[in-house]
Amino acid sequence: MTVLSGHVHIVGIGGAGMSGIARVLLARGVQVSGSDAKESRRLTSLLPLGADVYVEHNEARMLESGKPDVLVISTAIPETNPEVQAAIKHGIPVVNRATALAEIVAGSIGVSVAGTHGKTTTTSMLTVVLQHAGLDPSFVIGSEMNESGSNAHSGSGDHFVVEADESDGTFLRLPTTAAIVTNVEPDHLNYWGSFEALEQAFVEFIVNTADSTGFSVVCGDDAGANQVAEKAVALGARVITYGTSANNDAVVSMLPSQSAGSVFTITYLGQTYGPINLVVPGEHNALNATAAFVTALELGCSAQEACDGLARFTGTHRRFEFRGEVAGVRVFDDYAHHPTEIAAVLRAARTVVGAGRVLVAFQAHHFYRTALFSKEFGEALGLADFVVVLEVFAPGETPIPGASGSVMASNVPLSDEAVVFEPSWSAVPATLVENAKSGDIIMTLGAGDIGMMCPQILELLSKRGL
Repeated sequence: MTVLSGHVHIVGIGGAGMSGIARVLLARGVQVSGSDAKESRRLTSLLPLGADVYVEHNEARMLESGKPDVLVISTAIPETNPEVQAAIKHGIPVVNRATALAEIVAGSIGVSVAGTHGKTTTTSMLTVVLQHAGLDPSFVIGSEMNESGSNAHSGSGDHFVVEADESDGTFLRLPTTAAIVTNVEPDHLNYWGSFEALEQAFVEFIVNTADSTGFSVVCGDDAGANQVAEKAVALGARVITYGTSANNDAVVSMLPSQSAGSVFTITYLGQTYGPINLVVPGEHNALNATAAFVTALELGCSAQEACDGLARFTGTHRRFEFRGEVAGVRVFDDYAHHPTEIAAVLRAARTVVGAGRVLVAFQAHHFYRTALFSKEFGEALGLADFVVVLEVFAPGETPIPGASGSVMASNVPLSDEAVVFEPSWSAVPATLVENAKSGDIIMTLGAGDIGMMCPQILELLSKRGL
Protein backbone atom coordinates (compact mmCIF):
# COMPACT_ATOMS: atom_id res chain seq x y z
CA MET A 1 0.00 0.00 0.00
CA THR A 2 1.38 3.40 -0.96
CA VAL A 3 1.76 6.17 1.58
CA LEU A 4 -0.24 8.71 -0.42
CA SER A 5 -3.57 6.95 -0.69
CA GLY A 6 -7.00 7.22 0.86
CA HIS A 7 -7.31 10.69 2.38
CA VAL A 8 -4.26 13.00 2.23
CA HIS A 9 -4.24 16.28 4.15
CA ILE A 10 -1.67 18.90 3.08
CA VAL A 11 -0.60 21.65 5.47
CA GLY A 12 0.40 24.73 3.47
CA ILE A 13 -1.52 23.52 0.42
CA GLY A 14 -1.51 26.97 -1.17
CA GLY A 15 2.26 26.90 -1.70
CA ALA A 16 3.73 26.43 -5.16
CA GLY A 17 5.09 22.93 -4.58
CA MET A 18 2.33 21.70 -2.28
CA SER A 19 -0.51 22.79 -4.56
CA GLY A 20 1.21 20.94 -7.40
CA ILE A 21 1.33 17.73 -5.37
CA ALA A 22 -2.35 18.22 -4.53
CA ARG A 23 -3.28 18.58 -8.20
CA VAL A 24 -1.52 15.35 -9.15
CA LEU A 25 -3.07 13.43 -6.25
CA LEU A 26 -6.56 14.70 -7.12
CA ALA A 27 -6.09 13.65 -10.74
CA ARG A 28 -5.12 10.19 -9.48
CA GLY A 29 -8.32 9.85 -7.50
CA VAL A 30 -6.94 10.55 -4.02
CA GLN A 31 -9.12 12.44 -1.51
CA VAL A 32 -7.29 15.68 -0.72
CA SER A 33 -7.88 18.29 1.96
CA GLY A 34 -5.60 21.05 3.10
CA SER A 35 -5.07 24.34 4.86
CA ASP A 36 -3.03 27.47 4.35
CA ALA A 37 -2.28 30.60 6.34
CA LYS A 38 -3.95 32.93 3.83
CA GLU A 39 -6.22 33.09 0.82
CA SER A 40 -4.54 32.72 -2.54
CA ARG A 41 -5.31 32.01 -6.15
CA ARG A 42 -3.61 28.61 -5.85
CA LEU A 43 -5.73 27.71 -2.83
CA THR A 44 -9.08 28.56 -4.42
CA SER A 45 -8.14 26.93 -7.74
CA LEU A 46 -8.08 23.53 -5.98
CA LEU A 47 -11.77 23.77 -4.97
CA PRO A 48 -13.27 22.94 -8.38
CA LEU A 49 -10.89 19.99 -8.61
CA GLY A 50 -12.51 18.45 -5.54
CA ALA A 51 -10.14 19.45 -2.75
CA ASP A 52 -11.48 20.48 0.66
CA VAL A 53 -9.34 23.55 1.40
CA TYR A 54 -9.60 26.34 3.95
CA VAL A 55 -7.68 29.22 5.52
CA GLU A 56 -5.94 28.90 8.93
CA HIS A 57 -4.62 25.73 10.51
CA ASN A 58 -7.21 24.16 12.79
CA GLU A 59 -7.55 20.66 14.26
CA ALA A 60 -11.35 20.55 14.29
CA ARG A 61 -11.60 21.81 10.72
CA MET A 62 -8.99 19.28 9.56
CA LEU A 63 -11.09 16.41 10.92
CA GLU A 64 -14.40 17.65 9.46
CA SER A 65 -13.98 15.69 6.23
CA GLY A 66 -12.79 12.59 8.10
CA LYS A 67 -9.57 11.57 9.76
CA PRO A 68 -6.76 11.80 7.16
CA ASP A 69 -4.65 8.75 6.41
CA VAL A 70 -1.52 10.87 6.07
CA LEU A 71 -0.40 14.47 6.65
CA VAL A 72 2.02 16.13 4.18
CA ILE A 73 4.03 19.15 5.35
CA SER A 74 6.80 21.35 3.98
CA THR A 75 9.94 22.31 5.87
CA ALA A 76 8.32 25.67 6.58
CA ILE A 77 5.69 24.02 8.82
CA PRO A 78 6.89 23.71 12.45
CA GLU A 79 6.03 20.80 14.72
CA THR A 80 4.05 23.25 16.85
CA ASN A 81 1.52 23.70 14.03
CA PRO A 82 -1.92 22.73 15.45
CA GLU A 83 -2.64 20.32 12.60
CA VAL A 84 0.73 18.63 12.98
CA GLN A 85 0.06 18.34 16.71
CA ALA A 86 -3.37 16.87 15.92
CA ALA A 87 -1.80 14.31 13.58
CA ILE A 88 0.62 13.23 16.30
CA LYS A 89 -2.24 12.97 18.81
CA HIS A 90 -4.40 10.87 16.47
CA GLY A 91 -1.58 8.67 15.19
CA ILE A 92 -1.71 10.06 11.65
CA PRO A 93 1.61 9.59 9.78
CA VAL A 94 3.37 12.85 8.91
CA VAL A 95 5.55 12.95 5.79
CA ASN A 96 7.53 15.82 4.32
CA ARG A 97 7.18 17.34 0.87
CA ALA A 98 10.25 15.55 -0.48
CA THR A 99 8.84 12.14 0.44
CA ALA A 100 5.47 12.96 -1.08
CA LEU A 101 6.96 14.29 -4.31
CA ALA A 102 9.30 11.30 -4.63
CA GLU A 103 6.34 8.94 -4.30
CA ILE A 104 4.24 10.55 -7.02
CA VAL A 105 7.25 10.57 -9.38
CA ALA A 106 8.13 6.91 -8.69
CA GLY A 107 7.48 4.62 -11.65
CA SER A 108 7.94 7.38 -14.21
CA ILE A 109 10.98 8.54 -16.16
CA GLY A 110 11.96 11.27 -13.71
CA VAL A 111 13.30 14.50 -15.21
CA SER A 112 14.51 16.86 -12.45
CA VAL A 113 15.51 20.48 -13.06
CA ALA A 114 17.74 22.05 -10.40
CA GLY A 115 19.87 25.17 -9.99
CA THR A 116 20.14 28.36 -7.98
CA HIS A 117 18.02 30.18 -10.57
CA GLY A 118 16.25 29.43 -13.82
CA LYS A 119 14.55 26.26 -12.57
CA THR A 120 10.96 27.32 -13.11
CA THR A 121 11.47 28.65 -16.64
CA THR A 122 13.61 25.70 -17.74
CA THR A 123 11.16 23.16 -16.29
CA SER A 124 8.30 24.92 -18.04
CA MET A 125 10.15 25.08 -21.37
CA LEU A 126 10.97 21.38 -21.27
CA THR A 127 7.38 20.52 -20.35
CA VAL A 128 6.02 22.52 -23.29
CA VAL A 129 8.48 20.81 -25.66
CA LEU A 130 7.49 17.33 -24.45
CA GLN A 131 3.83 18.26 -24.73
CA HIS A 132 4.36 19.52 -28.28
CA ALA A 133 6.03 16.20 -29.09
CA GLY A 134 2.84 14.42 -27.97
CA LEU A 135 4.38 12.79 -24.88
CA ASP A 136 1.87 14.25 -22.36
CA PRO A 137 4.30 14.37 -19.40
CA SER A 138 3.25 14.75 -15.81
CA PHE A 139 4.79 17.82 -14.18
CA VAL A 140 5.10 19.80 -10.96
CA ILE A 141 6.50 23.31 -11.40
CA GLY A 142 7.02 26.20 -8.99
CA SER A 143 4.82 28.55 -10.99
CA GLU A 144 1.93 28.46 -13.43
CA MET A 145 2.72 28.08 -17.13
CA ASN A 146 1.00 30.58 -19.41
CA GLU A 147 0.06 27.78 -21.82
CA SER A 148 -2.01 25.79 -19.32
CA GLY A 149 -2.50 28.22 -16.44
CA SER A 150 -1.44 25.40 -14.13
CA ASN A 151 1.65 24.44 -12.16
CA ALA A 152 0.99 20.68 -12.21
CA HIS A 153 -0.58 17.91 -14.27
CA SER A 154 -0.89 14.14 -14.12
CA GLY A 155 -0.17 13.07 -17.68
CA SER A 156 -0.68 9.84 -19.57
CA GLY A 157 2.96 9.67 -20.71
CA ASP A 158 6.00 8.02 -19.16
CA HIS A 159 7.84 11.22 -18.21
CA PHE A 160 7.49 13.24 -15.02
CA VAL A 161 9.15 16.67 -15.11
CA VAL A 162 9.84 18.27 -11.72
CA GLU A 163 11.28 21.56 -10.58
CA ALA A 164 13.77 20.06 -8.13
CA ASP A 165 14.20 22.26 -5.07
CA GLU A 166 17.60 22.34 -3.40
CA SER A 167 16.51 24.73 -0.62
CA ASP A 168 15.65 21.84 1.73
CA GLY A 169 17.40 18.94 0.01
CA THR A 170 14.24 17.77 -1.78
CA PHE A 171 16.12 17.24 -5.06
CA LEU A 172 18.21 14.45 -3.53
CA ARG A 173 15.09 12.40 -2.79
CA LEU A 174 13.66 12.39 -6.31
CA PRO A 175 14.01 9.33 -8.57
CA THR A 176 15.85 11.00 -11.47
CA THR A 177 16.83 9.61 -14.86
CA ALA A 178 17.54 12.96 -16.53
CA ALA A 179 18.82 15.97 -14.59
CA ILE A 180 19.37 19.61 -15.51
CA VAL A 181 21.58 21.96 -13.50
CA THR A 182 21.24 25.58 -14.58
CA ASN A 183 23.80 27.04 -12.14
CA VAL A 184 25.26 26.56 -8.67
CA GLU A 185 25.76 29.65 -6.49
CA PRO A 186 25.66 30.30 -2.75
CA ASP A 187 22.04 30.35 -1.57
CA HIS A 188 19.90 28.66 1.08
CA LEU A 189 22.98 28.49 3.28
CA ASN A 190 20.65 28.72 6.28
CA TYR A 191 19.85 25.07 5.45
CA TRP A 192 23.16 23.81 4.04
CA GLY A 193 25.50 25.64 6.41
CA SER A 194 28.20 26.22 3.79
CA PHE A 195 28.61 26.57 0.05
CA GLU A 196 30.82 23.47 0.07
CA ALA A 197 27.94 21.42 1.46
CA LEU A 198 25.60 22.80 -1.18
CA GLU A 199 28.11 21.98 -3.94
CA GLN A 200 28.47 18.43 -2.66
CA ALA A 201 24.68 18.04 -2.72
CA PHE A 202 24.63 19.02 -6.38
CA VAL A 203 27.38 16.49 -7.09
CA GLU A 204 25.24 13.82 -5.43
CA PHE A 205 22.21 15.00 -7.41
CA ILE A 206 24.05 14.47 -10.71
CA VAL A 207 25.64 11.20 -9.64
CA ASN A 208 22.18 9.84 -8.79
CA THR A 209 21.52 9.70 -12.56
CA ALA A 210 24.60 7.54 -13.20
CA ASP A 211 23.08 4.34 -14.58
CA SER A 212 22.80 2.88 -18.08
CA THR A 213 20.20 5.43 -19.28
CA GLY A 214 20.75 8.38 -16.96
CA PHE A 215 22.36 11.68 -17.89
CA SER A 216 22.69 15.28 -16.74
CA VAL A 217 22.64 18.52 -18.72
CA VAL A 218 24.73 21.18 -16.98
CA CYS A 219 25.50 24.83 -17.78
CA GLY A 220 29.23 24.87 -18.49
CA ASP A 221 29.33 28.68 -18.51
CA ASP A 222 28.56 28.75 -14.79
CA ALA A 223 31.69 28.24 -12.67
CA GLY A 224 29.87 26.51 -9.82
CA ALA A 225 27.90 24.18 -12.07
CA ASN A 226 31.00 23.36 -14.10
CA GLN A 227 32.98 22.43 -10.99
CA VAL A 228 30.14 20.24 -9.76
CA ALA A 229 29.93 18.55 -13.18
CA GLU A 230 33.64 17.74 -13.21
CA LYS A 231 33.37 16.06 -9.82
CA ALA A 232 30.30 14.10 -10.90
CA VAL A 233 31.97 12.92 -14.12
CA ALA A 234 34.89 11.62 -12.07
CA LEU A 235 32.35 9.55 -10.15
CA GLY A 236 30.90 8.00 -13.30
CA ALA A 237 28.06 10.35 -14.27
CA ARG A 238 27.30 11.16 -17.89
CA VAL A 239 27.23 14.95 -18.26
CA ILE A 240 26.39 17.12 -21.27
CA THR A 241 27.42 20.76 -20.93
CA TYR A 242 25.80 23.76 -22.61
CA GLY A 243 26.55 27.46 -22.82
CA THR A 244 27.88 30.27 -24.99
CA SER A 245 31.53 29.20 -24.65
CA ALA A 246 32.89 27.05 -27.48
CA ASN A 247 34.19 24.38 -25.10
CA ASN A 248 30.64 23.26 -24.20
CA ASP A 249 29.01 20.22 -25.79
CA ALA A 250 26.04 22.36 -26.87
CA VAL A 251 26.95 25.91 -27.88
CA VAL A 252 24.47 28.80 -27.89
CA SER A 253 25.00 31.65 -30.38
CA MET A 254 22.84 34.74 -29.88
CA LEU A 255 21.46 36.49 -32.98
CA PRO A 256 19.96 39.96 -33.42
CA SER A 257 16.26 40.07 -32.53
CA GLN A 258 13.66 42.25 -34.21
CA SER A 259 11.21 41.68 -31.37
CA ALA A 260 11.13 41.79 -27.57
CA GLY A 261 12.12 38.13 -27.42
CA SER A 262 15.42 36.40 -28.19
CA VAL A 263 16.83 34.61 -31.23
CA PHE A 264 19.69 32.11 -31.21
CA THR A 265 21.12 28.90 -32.67
CA ILE A 266 22.32 25.77 -30.90
CA THR A 267 25.24 23.72 -32.19
CA TYR A 268 25.18 20.18 -30.80
CA LEU A 269 26.89 16.98 -31.96
CA GLY A 270 28.27 18.70 -35.06
CA GLN A 271 24.94 20.13 -36.24
CA THR A 272 23.53 23.64 -35.89
CA TYR A 273 19.83 24.05 -35.12
CA GLY A 274 17.73 27.17 -35.51
CA PRO A 275 17.36 30.04 -35.57
CA ILE A 276 15.16 29.42 -32.52
CA ASN A 277 12.79 32.25 -31.67
CA LEU A 278 11.76 32.73 -28.05
CA VAL A 279 9.00 35.04 -26.91
CA VAL A 280 10.87 35.68 -23.64
CA PRO A 281 13.93 37.96 -23.76
CA GLY A 282 17.52 37.65 -22.56
CA GLU A 283 20.56 35.44 -22.96
CA HIS A 284 19.69 33.69 -19.71
CA ASN A 285 16.46 32.46 -21.27
CA ALA A 286 18.31 31.29 -24.38
CA LEU A 287 20.51 29.24 -22.04
CA ASN A 288 17.45 27.85 -20.26
CA ALA A 289 15.96 26.92 -23.62
CA THR A 290 19.18 25.17 -24.65
CA ALA A 291 19.06 22.99 -21.55
CA ALA A 292 15.48 22.06 -22.43
CA PHE A 293 16.41 21.46 -26.11
CA VAL A 294 19.31 19.12 -25.36
CA THR A 295 17.34 17.21 -22.72
CA ALA A 296 14.41 16.78 -25.09
CA LEU A 297 16.69 15.38 -27.80
CA GLU A 298 18.24 12.94 -25.34
CA LEU A 299 14.73 11.83 -24.32
CA GLY A 300 13.87 10.99 -27.91
CA CYS A 301 12.26 14.15 -29.29
CA SER A 302 13.26 15.36 -32.74
CA ALA A 303 15.13 18.63 -33.17
CA GLN A 304 12.15 20.05 -35.06
CA GLU A 305 9.78 19.17 -32.24
CA ALA A 306 12.14 20.82 -29.75
CA CYS A 307 12.53 24.01 -31.82
CA ASP A 308 8.79 24.29 -32.46
CA GLY A 309 7.97 23.60 -28.82
CA LEU A 310 10.32 26.33 -27.62
CA ALA A 311 8.81 28.78 -30.10
CA ARG A 312 5.40 28.08 -28.56
CA PHE A 313 6.58 28.76 -25.01
CA THR A 314 5.02 32.02 -23.81
CA GLY A 315 6.39 32.26 -20.29
CA THR A 316 5.35 31.59 -16.70
CA HIS A 317 3.74 33.52 -13.89
CA ARG A 318 6.13 36.04 -12.30
CA ARG A 319 8.97 35.45 -14.80
CA PHE A 320 9.30 38.69 -16.79
CA GLU A 321 5.52 38.68 -16.72
CA PHE A 322 3.85 41.52 -18.61
CA ARG A 323 1.18 43.06 -16.38
CA GLY A 324 -0.05 45.89 -18.58
CA GLU A 325 0.70 49.16 -20.38
CA VAL A 326 -0.69 52.63 -19.71
CA ALA A 327 0.37 55.93 -21.30
CA GLY A 328 3.34 54.27 -23.00
CA VAL A 329 4.70 52.79 -19.74
CA ARG A 330 4.92 48.99 -19.63
CA VAL A 331 4.75 47.17 -16.29
CA PHE A 332 6.43 43.80 -15.68
CA ASP A 333 6.77 41.56 -12.63
CA ASP A 334 9.53 39.05 -11.90
CA TYR A 335 10.40 36.63 -9.10
CA ALA A 336 14.11 37.57 -9.21
CA HIS A 337 15.42 37.55 -5.64
CA HIS A 338 19.14 36.75 -6.03
CA PRO A 339 21.74 39.22 -7.43
CA THR A 340 22.49 37.03 -10.46
CA GLU A 341 18.78 36.74 -11.26
CA ILE A 342 18.26 40.49 -10.90
CA ALA A 343 21.21 41.26 -13.18
CA ALA A 344 19.94 38.81 -15.82
CA VAL A 345 16.41 40.23 -15.72
CA LEU A 346 17.60 43.83 -15.96
CA ARG A 347 19.92 43.02 -18.88
CA ALA A 348 16.93 41.42 -20.58
CA ALA A 349 14.87 44.53 -19.81
CA ARG A 350 17.48 46.59 -21.66
CA THR A 351 16.80 44.60 -24.82
CA VAL A 352 13.08 45.35 -24.47
CA VAL A 353 12.97 48.99 -23.39
CA GLY A 354 14.84 50.48 -26.35
CA ALA A 355 15.48 54.19 -25.76
CA GLY A 356 13.40 54.23 -22.58
CA ARG A 357 14.46 53.76 -18.97
CA VAL A 358 14.08 50.88 -16.55
CA LEU A 359 12.50 51.69 -13.16
CA VAL A 360 12.61 48.99 -10.49
CA ALA A 361 11.08 48.27 -7.11
CA PHE A 362 12.82 45.48 -5.21
CA GLN A 363 12.14 43.75 -1.90
CA ALA A 364 14.74 41.32 -0.56
CA HIS A 365 13.63 38.03 0.99
CA HIS A 366 15.29 36.74 4.21
CA PHE A 367 17.85 38.48 6.40
CA TYR A 368 20.54 35.85 5.80
CA ARG A 369 20.42 36.34 2.01
CA THR A 370 20.44 40.12 2.41
CA ALA A 371 23.44 39.97 4.75
CA LEU A 372 25.32 37.65 2.41
CA PHE A 373 24.68 39.64 -0.79
CA SER A 374 23.91 43.24 0.20
CA LYS A 375 26.73 44.65 -1.94
CA GLU A 376 25.94 42.33 -4.87
CA PHE A 377 22.24 43.26 -4.69
CA GLY A 378 23.19 46.93 -4.94
CA GLU A 379 25.46 46.35 -7.92
CA ALA A 380 22.81 44.33 -9.75
CA LEU A 381 20.12 46.94 -9.11
CA GLY A 382 22.53 49.52 -10.51
CA LEU A 383 21.74 48.15 -13.97
CA ALA A 384 18.39 49.98 -13.73
CA ASP A 385 17.93 53.75 -14.17
CA PHE A 386 15.77 54.34 -11.10
CA VAL A 387 15.49 52.06 -8.06
CA VAL A 388 13.12 51.86 -5.10
CA VAL A 389 14.34 49.51 -2.36
CA LEU A 390 11.80 48.25 0.18
CA GLU A 391 12.55 46.90 3.63
CA VAL A 392 13.54 43.22 3.79
CA PHE A 393 10.65 40.74 3.91
CA ALA A 394 11.61 38.29 6.67
CA PRO A 395 8.61 37.51 8.88
CA GLY A 396 9.49 35.78 12.13
CA GLU A 397 13.25 35.98 11.51
CA THR A 398 15.83 37.49 13.84
CA PRO A 399 17.28 40.67 12.28
CA ILE A 400 20.95 40.65 11.28
CA PRO A 401 22.90 43.91 11.70
CA GLY A 402 23.43 45.55 8.32
CA ALA A 403 20.91 43.30 6.54
CA SER A 404 18.43 46.05 5.75
CA GLY A 405 16.84 47.76 2.81
CA SER A 406 18.51 51.07 3.66
CA VAL A 407 21.99 49.51 3.59
CA MET A 408 21.20 47.78 0.32
CA ALA A 409 20.00 51.08 -1.18
CA SER A 410 23.27 52.73 -0.19
CA ASN A 411 25.09 50.06 -2.24
CA VAL A 412 23.28 50.90 -5.48
CA PRO A 413 25.83 52.73 -7.71
CA LEU A 414 23.43 55.37 -9.02
CA SER A 415 22.98 59.04 -8.14
CA ASP A 416 21.14 59.92 -4.94
CA GLU A 417 18.17 61.12 -7.01
CA ALA A 418 17.90 57.74 -8.72
CA VAL A 419 17.79 55.58 -5.55
CA VAL A 420 15.01 55.65 -2.97
CA PHE A 421 14.74 53.59 0.20
CA GLU A 422 11.02 53.39 0.88
CA PRO A 423 9.96 51.33 3.92
CA SER A 424 6.28 52.08 3.30
CA TRP A 425 4.79 49.52 0.87
CA SER A 426 1.85 51.81 0.04
CA ALA A 427 4.14 54.65 -1.06
CA VAL A 428 6.11 52.63 -3.61
CA PRO A 429 3.64 52.62 -6.56
CA ALA A 430 3.28 56.42 -6.45
CA THR A 431 7.06 56.87 -6.28
CA LEU A 432 7.52 54.72 -9.40
CA VAL A 433 4.71 56.40 -11.33
CA GLU A 434 5.91 59.92 -10.47
CA ASN A 435 9.27 59.14 -12.03
CA ALA A 436 8.07 57.20 -15.11
CA LYS A 437 7.79 58.60 -18.62
CA SER A 438 6.32 57.25 -21.83
CA GLY A 439 8.64 54.59 -23.25
CA ASP A 440 9.85 53.45 -19.82
CA ILE A 441 9.50 50.05 -18.18
CA ILE A 442 8.50 49.60 -14.54
CA MET A 443 9.49 46.29 -12.93
CA THR A 444 8.60 44.82 -9.54
CA LEU A 445 11.18 42.28 -8.37
CA GLY A 446 11.28 39.91 -5.40
CA ALA A 447 10.22 36.54 -4.01
CA GLY A 448 7.40 37.89 -1.84
CA ASP A 449 4.13 39.59 -2.76
CA ILE A 450 5.62 42.67 -4.41
CA GLY A 451 3.92 41.81 -7.70
CA MET A 452 0.60 42.57 -6.01
CA MET A 453 1.32 46.29 -6.38
CA CYS A 454 1.26 46.08 -10.21
CA PRO A 455 -2.51 46.77 -10.50
CA GLN A 456 -2.10 49.89 -8.34
CA ILE A 457 0.83 51.05 -10.47
CA LEU A 458 -1.29 50.68 -13.61
CA GLU A 459 -4.21 52.48 -11.94
CA LEU A 460 -2.01 55.40 -10.92
CA LEU A 461 -0.55 55.59 -14.43
CA SER A 462 -4.09 55.74 -15.80
CA LYS A 463 -5.12 58.49 -13.40
CA ARG A 464 -1.98 60.48 -14.18
CA GLY A 465 -2.78 60.27 -17.87
CA LEU A 466 -6.23 61.86 -17.47
